[in-house]
Amino acid sequence: MKILIVEDERAIAESIINYFKTNNIQCETAENFTIALSKIESHDYDCILLDLMLPDGDGFAILKELKRKNKTDGVIIISAKENLETRLEGFNLGADDFLTKPFHLSELLVRMQALIRRKNFKGNNRVVFNEITVDIFSKTVSVHDVKLEVTKKEFDLLLFLIGNENKVLSKGAIAEHLSGDMADMLDNHDFIYAHIKNLKKKLTHAGSGDYIKTVYGLGYKWENEQ
Repeated sequence: MKILIVEDERAIAESIINYFKTNNIQCETAENFTIALSKIESHDYDCILLDLMLPDGDGFAILKELKRKNKTDGVIIISAKENLETRLEGFNLGADDFLTKPFHLSELLVRMQALIRRKNFKGNNRVVFNEITVDIFSKTVSVHDVKLEVTKKEFDLLLFLIGNENKVLSKGAIAEHLSGDMADMLDNHDFIYAHIKNLKKKLTHAGSGDYIKTVYGLGYKWENEQ
């Protein structure tokens, strides 16, 4: 899971990062409008936590840009500016949720997880794909009701593939999802091939269908062979 925190108050951003780190969530930050817009244009996020009052712009303009580009990133507004008009404008521009500062980090996490489930998996905590069951809360994977031993990266990769069924995902897109900004510093994406290979091996050895397909020259996709 990869999120973008658009927040100019460093203490708030760091508290979110530290809390989410213990929940295995990849966080990126943008402390102003310009950086946020650049990152949103270059990357896709599972969720954007958006402050409305930024030093060089406002969050509403970012929502308008997301709408203009037909981006599907989930958005939760986090703002001290709380009134009915602000909420309505945010929702009308495409925000999915609104949380007023100050807030409990545990509530933010639950709302964000619920948003991602709604967007990617129709609100389910358990994702079932034929003989494969993925439990999002316990972070476990089972094939024919037998639990598999998977790494965090393999778990995130599996959810990303299933959530984008029949879509070709480039190695770059997968690298960004698993590693965030660090993907730009990698010389190549050989580690993606290793994760794909290991995940395929674990699934098929457990009796799963071979759903991970290589699209030569483009990347990989999750395809239902039935």
